[in-house]
Amino acid sequence: MASHGNSLVPKVSIKGFHSVTPMRITEPRQTRRVLSRDLVGPEMFQRCFNMVQCYMKGEDSGWVVAGWIKESLGRALLEQPMISGRLQKRDRNDGELEIVSNDSGIRIIEATIQTTLSEFLDLKQREEAEAQLVFWNDIDEHNPQFSPLFYVQVTNFQCGGYSIGISCSILLVDFFLRTEFIKTWASIHNNIVDHNNERKLPLFYLPGVNGTTDSSPNLFSASTPNKNESKTMVFKINAESKNMEIEWCQQIALACVEDAENGLGSEMGAEFCLFVNESFEVIKVESCSKHGMLKPKLKANMEVIYANWDDLGTNDVSFRLGNKPVHVSHWFRSILGGVVVVIPSPEEEQGAYTVNIFVTVPNEKF
Repeated sequence: MASHGNSLVPKVSIKGFHSVTPMRITEPRQTRRVLSRDLVGPEMFQRCFNMVQCYMKGEDSGWVVAGWIKESLGRALLEQPMISGRLQKRDRNDGELEIVSNDSGIRIIEATIQTTLSEFLDLKQREEAEAQLVFWNDIDEHNPQFSPLFYVQVTNFQCGGYSIGISCSILLVDFFLRTEFIKTWASIHNNIVDHNNERKLPLFYLPGVNGTTDSSPNLFSASTPNKNESKTMVFKINAESKNMEIEWCQQIALACVEDAENGLGSEMGAEFCLFVNESFEVIKVESCSKHGMLKPKLKANMEVIYANWDDLGTNDVSFRLGNKPVHVSHWFRSILGGVVVVIPSPEEEQGAYTVNIFVTVPNEKF
């Protein structure tokens, strides 16, 4: 991890790199088709969702938390094995992609940073520095079956505080958000810790490994950009039916983009990518253009709620009971053009189906 060329931004050093797989073989294997009417571009392989939770020093250090995470994640992945799967080309020679829950595993990174948590949160360049608290490698476009889709980075601060940073492929973000995976995982984690009082340290405790040193930056090179390259607005809209037509999603996306541009004071690119999470079995990826189309308006009888990241409830998630995060941050890693993600709510609410629209606009002023 580099310091992004700014000497005022503290440097993160990677100390360990591990793989975690589900505790049992996933049978039968689950699949998710990735449908696209357009040529597959880099946006499918490079985009991800990021989340950082910062915790003050509690009963456990970040090293201990990371050790227990290696155990708790193996159990949590049994609930959502697709997260530990891989993107691959289908057997048919049609170029179509699919995600398969083949138990290849997720990656856990353990790291240190040369500052205290309080000093970090007070940094003027905090948003730039936060990008170092997550790890992401772009999916290999030619051999996607070798690339993890989910990373967890535990970073230890000098004061004993720590952060948990998550990177999830945009092709699986609904599995993470819609199913509240992190809450399930934290519950499993706390249950393991509470019932292992006789074992003070986890089995996988990195400081107990002899010869722990900084890992080679060439071996673990990340492709994490500056966090402040984009901004996101979140909308909740009542869907006309449970089955979302792609044309309806495109119209809603364009309307939300216009609203987000006005609200954020930034402009979406002429071309942007639309990800529609139709179901857990299918995700559709479309290329949308703002040119040559009438600007749609949301229907007068359509309820629009301007939501925010706090609605995800991640501010209340703790990996040690009683130690809630003091800071939580979410963002979509964005490249040129911007992105819109459509995720249906898990359940029908008062006779209506609610759709969550995440509009990420490049940080370019009008």
